[in-house]
Amino acid sequence: MGGGIMKPLDSAPPDRGSDRPFGSGVSAPRTEGVSRERTRRPAGENAGDPKGITEEDPRERVNRRWNEILQETRVAQTGIQILFGFLLSVAFTQRFERLGDFDHRVYVITVVLGAAAIGALIAPVALHRFLSGSRMKEEVVAVAGRFMVCGMVLLALTIGCTLLLLLHTVLTDLLAEILVGTVMAWFAAAWFVLPLILKMRSGSRVD
Repeated sequence: MGGGIMKPLDSAPPDRGSDRPFGSGVSAPRTEGVSRERTRRPAGENAGDPKGITEEDPRERVNRRWNEILQETRVAQTGIQILFGFLLSVAFTQRFERLGDFDHRVYVITVVLGAAAIGALIAPVALHRFLSGSRMKEEVVAVAGRFMVCGMVLLALTIGCTLLLLLHTVLTDLLAEILVGTVMAWFAAAWFVLPLILKMRSGSRVD
């Protein structure tokens, strides 16, 4: 036939998406992409690791903890800065001059606590700036965590004193003290007692 070589019909490339032999009639659905997607799991998520915890080296762990501290610092700083700005403006109002000696003392204590809280919450940023490049990031993260706890305690005390100063001017002394004590008990339970209870129940190592 003109010297040409005819290729046999069965030399056509097989259907790549089919797992059945050629000529079976119906091609099986392509599952290669699906199975490959399902096997992409982080390290540690397999049958040998029932908890499914992804392993991370010490450097990754320090970086992750530092990023978490920065996020927490942003949230806390926003609240204390707004509160501190309000406290500074109170001293320049006309009604502030008519307050008694007790209210003036509470105001001074509140402003000092607010300033101390700001210093404690900004301390992690200062530590990172002055110790950057000194290969002390793990120590910086540990100290920054303690500063965050100290700043939260000072922030709670600042809020309590601010409430006492405000409620003392519009309510009776006893009722103002009861309300402030209730709010401070709520802060202590939500910010400190509850995390300690959850930590004791979990039994996992401190991360």
